[in-house]
Amino acid sequence: MKTNVGGIDRGLRIAVGAGLIAWAAAFDGPALAYLGVIPLLTGVFGMCGLYSLLGINTCRIKN
Repeated sequence: MKTNVGGIDRGLRIAVGAGLIAWAAAFDGPALAYLGVIPLLTGVFGMCGLYSLLGINTCRIKN
């Protein structure tokens, strides 16, 4: 699997994912907020399946 998520994109995904999970867990947010695990994991691993399908690459390093 190739990395296709760049630095700023990764940081935003991790922050948004963690924020959604925290909202759902700590503040009785909607259960759908647990879907924050998706952007969190794509940010941590640097690979997004949807980006692969659409041919998008925000990573500066070509691998």
